[in-house]
Amino acid sequence: MMPLAARLRSALTSLARVVALLLVLPAGAFAQQLGLPDSVILTISSERLFSDSAFGKRVAREFEAASGELARENRRIEQELTLEEQELTDRRPNMEPAAFRELADAFDAKVKEFRRTQDAKARALVQKNEEEQVKFIQAARPILTDLMQEAGAGVVLERSSVFLSVTAIDVTEVAINRLNATIRDGVTPSDDPADRN
Repeated sequence: MMPLAARLRSALTSLARVVALLLVLPAGAFAQQLGLPDSVILTISSERLFSDSAFGKRVAREFEAASGELARENRRIEQELTLEEQELTDRRPNMEPAAFRELADAFDAKVKEFRRTQDAKARALVQKNEEEQVKFIQAARPILTDLMQEAGAGVVLERSSVFLSVTAIDVTEVAINRLNATIRDGVTPSDDPADRN
C-alpha cells in the first residue's frame, strides 16, 4: 500500500496537471467538449425549446385534452338548445303572443348564459396554458444561464430575431436535452437530490 505522503503527492501532481491544462487550453475547448459552440453569442428557438421539451409536450397534451372536452361539451349543449328551440317554434302557433314572448326571452337568456359560461371556460384554458409557459420560462432560465456561461457567451438571442447566423451557435437541442433531464415534464420529480430541497 502506498504511504499517505506519496498518495497526497500523486493527487497534487494530478491536480497541478489539470490546472495547467485549464490554463493552456482556451475556454472554448471545454465548451466544445460539452457540445456547446465556442461563441460569445448563442441563439435559441424558444418556440421549439418549449414545444419539443417534455414539459411543453405535457402542456400541449393537457391543453388539447381539455379543449377537446370543452368542444364536446359545447356540441352537446348546442344540440340540447337546438332541440329546445325547435320545440318552442313548434309550440308558437298554439300560444298567446305574451306567453310565447316570455318563453322566448327565457330561452334567449339561457343561450346567453351558455355562451358566457363556455367563453369563461375557454379563457381559463388559455390562461392556464399561458401560466404553464411562464413556469417553463422560469424553470428554463437557470439552465440557459448555465449553457451561456459554459460556452463563454455573453448573450442568448432568439433565433427568429437574428437576420443571419451560422447554425453552429444554436443551442436549442442541447437546451432541450438538459431541460428534459432536469425539469422533465414539470410534474414528474427529478432524480437529482438537489432539486428536492
